[in-house]
Amino acid sequence: MMRLKARILGLEAGGKFVAVLNKEDAEDIGVSSLERIRVTKGNRECIAIVNTTTKLIERGMIGVYEEVRTALDLKGEEEVKVEIAPPPRSVYFIRNKLRQRKLTYAEIREIIEDMVRGNLSEIEIASFVTALHIYGLDLDEATSLSRAMVETGNTLEIDRHPIVDKHSIGGVPGDKTTLLVVPIVAAAGLVIPKSSSRAITSAAGSADRMEVLMPVDLSIDEMKSVVEKTNGCMVWGGSLNLAPADDMFVRIEHPLSIDPLLLPSIMSKKKAVNADLLVLDIPTGRGTKVKTIGDAELLAKDFMELGRRLGMKVQCAITYGEQPVGYAIGPALEAREALSVLMREAHVPDLIDKATDIAGMLFEMSGKKNGKSLAVEILRSGRAEEKIREIIAAQGGNPKIKPEDIFVGEERYTIRSTRSGYLLWINNTSLVEIARLAGAPKDKGAGVRLYKKIGDPVKKGEPLFTIYAEKDVKLQRAIDRLEESYVLGVGERMEMLIHEVRELPVPRKAFMLER
Repeated sequence: MMRLKARILGLEAGGKFVAVLNKEDAEDIGVSSLERIRVTKGNRECIAIVNTTTKLIERGMIGVYEEVRTALDLKGEEEVKVEIAPPPRSVYFIRNKLRQRKLTYAEIREIIEDMVRGNLSEIEIASFVTALHIYGLDLDEATSLSRAMVETGNTLEIDRHPIVDKHSIGGVPGDKTTLLVVPIVAAAGLVIPKSSSRAITSAAGSADRMEVLMPVDLSIDEMKSVVEKTNGCMVWGGSLNLAPADDMFVRIEHPLSIDPLLLPSIMSKKKAVNADLLVLDIPTGRGTKVKTIGDAELLAKDFMELGRRLGMKVQCAITYGEQPVGYAIGPALEAREALSVLMREAHVPDLIDKATDIAGMLFEMSGKKNGKSLAVEILRSGRAEEKIREIIAAQGGNPKIKPEDIFVGEERYTIRSTRSGYLLWINNTSLVEIARLAGAPKDKGAGVRLYKKIGDPVKKGEPLFTIYAEKDVKLQRAIDRLEESYVLGVGERMEMLIHEVRELPVPRKAFMLER
């Protein structure tokens, strides 16, 4: 054991316990970087992951991150005791998965608990995620992961049942369906506590769209209060601590461009709100996560079986995903479009069709007849608009908000067609890239507004789409990308040649990681 003086670094480690030792002190203790030490002050102690340095921390000192400072209640340069500590047992379970061994529920639960407590390093978590990606996880492991992720976070307790929910696996730009489904379903008297994520690789996540209309950073108690008042809510899941391990997994999956935890990630969040009935939207086609209807049906089968094991009735909607939903891409533009549809000021056929299909499925699962017709009637009658304004007010927003009140970027650039014909195809990936280069989702007013959808007639000189940005430098960045992007195809008929490859290409396969 060694006695060292603590130096508070003022840095955070994302929930992990991290300490920095001078390399010579670390050698005396017998630890290397990424191994563990037990740090003690009085009757307080924590296990910290070690980083070593030759310059930042001198001998006789230990640099502590905020998590360690808080755990030990350190006020300044106080003396602490430091000794080597063994790795947690969960590290050995991760090694077993790397050896292709199937993990039990108890082993998976311990891995997730250690993740949430900050006891595992990012390398250890990355090893676990990589092992799941390479060797896969069967439905037993997916069930264990889902349960463990729920049990290590908050849950929403509401006495009214059935509790219904909807979720999309993502991958289609402009999918503002939730902004219609929640008020339609809540207006019919069903309980729908919708938690959503922010964008990770897309131009707008559901929480980004919602935030344009109302605050979404609610606590679990505030969420419950809104649902009890209005039957529904639309909140950001990150502020609720529902299945917190998922956020840690996402931080690893994103730079690795892999997503082995799709099933337990989604289903754990739904179990955490105690959903009884769930409609899962699986967009399908070129440019989406799931390319074929056959693959979509296989994924649907897994989701439905996992739901059964978790005590949820799940149905899946395989939806068309080869072009954006609606005409708007980007948080503010999408919120404007959704609000205009709810107010019956705009008619956006594909958005209305998809939203009423999903709401109709939930209605019929809950025992109501003619679900699609009921959803359409609630939208047309104005009851959905009344309900979303109730929800906006309950969450602290302005219930009188109008589409024109929503700020969109004032820096704009419109692309016009160079020929007449029909719009033959849309490259979703390029549209998302352009919207993100323009500033979305961080700049809420940035994005893309389409004027044509697949099959629409186009005249030479007609506008095809407009790029919106809040800053001219970001608009120029998006414009520059247009020269290398194949965004829309216009022609008299479907042409067999997409484009010529005359030099060695640099393949760029888009990775979609949305929850």
